[in-house]
Amino acid sequence: MKRLTKAEEEIMQIIWKLGPCTVSQIIEELEDEPKPPHSSISSLVRLIEKKGFLSHKAYGKTYEYRPAVNKEDYGKKTLGKFIADYFGGSANSLVSFLVKEEEISPDELKELLDKIKNEG
Repeated sequence: MKRLTKAEEEIMQIIWKLGPCTVSQIIEELEDEPKPPHSSISSLVRLIEKKGFLSHKAYGKTYEYRPAVNKEDYGKKTLGKFIADYFGGSANSLVSFLVKEEEISPDELKELLDKIKNEG
């Protein structure tokens, strides 16, 4: 699976949220002010489609884009690469880092472990 740039990922987050949508609908969802030009977002969307993350359906001159990769699959792949690149492939190292940096409390970690035990 190819990687998305930060800008492409922002667009994909919107498409995953909206489902099938047009470039105009994507622009409406962007928080940027002023809004970027339609042509800029359209170019980004076409690049994302070329990478295999989107498909489209044409309605005359209007294209409706839809995800070709689901958010969960992309998240798993991205997280796996992140753990490999920054934590030597060790999820334990990641969790230790999060606790040490106080991004997750020991109580929250215990809750997660209890949840995992109950689901497994």
